Amino acid sequence: MTLQTPLARVLGPKTAGSMAEQLDLHTVRDLLRHYPRRYARRGEMARLDDLQVGDRVTVLAQVKSVETRRMRQRRGSLTEVTVSDGGSTLKLVFFNHRHAHLGPGEWGLFAGTVGQYRDRLQLTHPDMHLLRGDGDDDDWARALVPIYPASKDVSSWVIQKSVKLLLGAGGGLGDLVVDPLPEEIRARHGLLPLAAALLDIHRPTTSEDIERAERRLKWDEALTLQLTLAARRRAAALEPGVARPRRPGGLLDAVDAALPFALTEGQREVGEELAGELDRDQPMHRLLQGEVGSGKTVVALRAMAQVVDAGGQAALLAPTEVLAAQHARGIRELLGPLGRAGELDGDPEGTRVVLLTGSLKAAARRQALAEVAEGRAGIVVGTHALLQEAVEFADLGLVVVDEQHRFGVEQRDALRAKGTRPPHVLVMTATPIPRTVAMTVYGDLETSTLRQLPSGRGGVSSSVVPAAEKPAWLDRAWARLREEVAAGRQAYVVCPRIGDVSGPDDQPEDADGAPEENPGSDRRPPLAVLDVAELLRAGPLAGLRLDVLHGRMTPEEKDAAMRAFATGETQVLVATTVVEVGVDVPNATVMVVMDADRFGVSQLHQLRGRVARGKHAGLCLLVSEAPTSSPTGLRLASVAATSDGFELARLDLETRREGDVLGAAQSGRRSGIRLLSLLEDEELIAEARAVATALLATERGLADHPGLAAEVAALATDERAEYLEKA
Repeated sequence: MTLQTPLARVLGPKTAGSMAEQLDLHTVRDLLRHYPRRYARRGEMARLDDLQVGDRVTVLAQVKSVETRRMRQRRGSLTEVTVSDGGSTLKLVFFNHRHAHLGPGEWGLFAGTVGQYRDRLQLTHPDMHLLRGDGDDDDWARALVPIYPASKDVSSWVIQKSVKLLLGAGGGLGDLVVDPLPEEIRARHGLLPLAAALLDIHRPTTSEDIERAERRLKWDEALTLQLTLAARRRAAALEPGVARPRRPGGLLDAVDAALPFALTEGQREVGEELAGELDRDQPMHRLLQGEVGSGKTVVALRAMAQVVDAGGQAALLAPTEVLAAQHARGIRELLGPLGRAGELDGDPEGTRVVLLTGSLKAAARRQALAEVAEGRAGIVVGTHALLQEAVEFADLGLVVVDEQHRFGVEQRDALRAKGTRPPHVLVMTATPIPRTVAMTVYGDLETSTLRQLPSGRGGVSSSVVPAAEKPAWLDRAWARLREEVAAGRQAYVVCPRIGDVSGPDDQPEDADGAPEENPGSDRRPPLAVLDVAELLRAGPLAGLRLDVLHGRMTPEEKDAAMRAFATGETQVLVATTVVEVGVDVPNATVMVVMDADRFGVSQLHQLRGRVARGKHAGLCLLVSEAPTSSPTGLRLASVAATSDGFELARLDLETRREGDVLGAAQSGRRSGIRLLSLLEDEELIAEARAVATALLATERGLADHPGLAAEVAALATDERAEYLEKA
C-alpha cells in the first residue's frame, strides 16, 4: 500500500465509492488528510446548545429515556429517545421501529439533520453507533473521540474505522509516509515528523497531541501555498517586459492639470510607486486596494496616461457594462480634447479613448477594433468583450483589472496574453483584504493600500432598521428618504432579487457572501426590485420620480437609467447590486438596503460606498427582519457601527467560511486549505513565506527536496489551484 493506492483496494468498492462521490476522497493520501472537524469527550460535552436547524451533525450523547407509543393520526408506532451531553438534551425520533436495544445510560454517536418540532430540536431517524466498549470499539474508550466531516452515506464512525485500518494496529505510518519537509526546517521550527502528526491528529491521547499535530499539518499547507506563489514571483521576474518611463509635457501632465481636485497624500505616494515600477522592464504585478471612494480610479488613470506617453496602450477591464461605460465617459470628460485625437476638436498630441462592450453595434465595433489594432486608441475600456480573439492590440503596455474578484483566472490571463511582451498589471479592489489573505492568495503581487478619503466628502452614517420588531422604523426610513429628496438629493433602494419572472433565472442577483439558507426552510423569498418599485410608487414614495435598474435590462436601457439618475431626472433608483461597484452619482445621499441580511459584510460596505460621494453627508439604512439579538442581527449591527473596511474585512473572514473569502479555487480539497486559519495563523503564514522564498533563492531550488517539489506539483496540477498562480 502506498499513499496513491485507490481506497477501493483498501476499503472495498461500496465504501470507497461513497467516499469518492460525496467527500471527494479517492486515495489513501486523501483519507489520511481528511482531518477530524472536532473532538468529543464523553461526559464533558456542551455541544447540543450549538445546534442549528438544517445542520447535518454528529453528536456524542448518553441515552436518558426511551418511550414508544402508538400514533393517533396514522398506523404504526413512534419511539422518542431523549439523549443528553451532560448539559442540554436532544430528542431522537423513530417511526415504526422500537429500538429496544437502546437503553438508558448507553453512550452513542448519533448523526442526522437537525429539525424542529414544537420549538424543540430533534433528529429524525438518525444514524447511530453505540459505544459499548467491545473489541471492535476499543477506540471509543479513548479520552478523545474524533468527529469527522461526514455525509449522508458516509458517517463519522465509518471514516474513523477506515482511518484506523490505514493507520494499522500499531499506528505504523513510518513506511507509508515520506516526510516532504527537510529535517533542518522541522528542527528549526519545532515541528513533528509527518507520520507522527498524522497519527496524533486521528488518534490523539491529549489536547497537546492535537495542537502539535495541527501545527505541523498547517505548516504543510502554508509552505506548499507559499512555494507555489514564490515560484510564480520568480518566473515573473525572469520574464522581461517593456519599460514605460514618464515623459514630461505629455498626457500625464495634462491629466494632472485637468483634475478638479488635489490628489490626496496617499494617491501621490502610490502614484510615485507605480511610476517607478512602470519605468522598469520587469513587469509590474501590483494589487491596489483601497476604501470605497478613496480614488483608486484616478491613480489607475495616471498610470495609464504614463504608458500612453511612452508609446504603449492601456486596457481597463471592468466587471459590468454600466461601470465600463461610466469609466469611459469619465476619462473622456477629464481628458477633453486630449482624449479625442483625430477628431475635428481633438488635440493631435492626445490619444483616443475607446469603449468596447458586447452590446456595441457591428459598425461601431469594427471601428473600435480597428482603432485598438492600429494603436490609435491609447486607452481601451471594456468588459469581457476585451478578451475575445478578435481584439488585437498594437502594443499593450498596461492591464488594469477593476474589482478583480469578479473575474476568473482565465479572463485575467487572456487579457494579459494580448501583449507582444508581458504587460504591466495593476489589479484593483475596493474590498479590503486582511494581510494574511493578501499573503496567501495574492502572494505573487506587491500590495499598495489607499486608506485616505478625498477631502470634502460628507461621510456616511449607517443604521439597522429591524422591520419585524419595529415596523414604525421602516415608515420613518421612507419619510427620511423623502426629506432628502425634498432637499434636492437622490436615493438608492437596493433589493437582492429582480422579480417578475419565476424559475431559475430569478435568483438573487450577485448577492455573493450572503449566508446560506437552510434547505426546506420556511423563509420567504428575497424581496425583488420590480415588486418593491411598484409598492413604493403606490405607497410611501408616491409622487417621486422613481426608476429601476437590474441585470436583465438591455445595455441601452441600463445606460438610459443611469444617465437619468446621474442628471437628476430620476430621484429614486430601485436596483439590484448592479450599482454595487463604481457607480458614481455625487448627489445621491441615501441608500436603503432591503433584506440586508441576504448580503455579505463586504458587499454591504461596497453598496454603502455609493452614497455621500459629494459634499453632502450620507445615510445608509439596513432593513432586515432578522431579530436584533440573532447572529445575523449582530452582524448587521457591526456593519452599521464602523466604516473601516479593513475592520469589516476581518469580520467577514470571521463570519463566513474561509473558502468563500478566498474564492472557489481555495476552498477545494486539493487546493490545500483544511486546517490553516488566515486570521489565527498569521505568524505561521509569514514564517512559511520566508522559508519558501529562501528555499527557491538557492541555486538548486527544490531539486534537493523532491518531497516538497511533489507537493507543489500536486497543487499546481489541480485546475482549481491555477487561481493561486494567476490571481
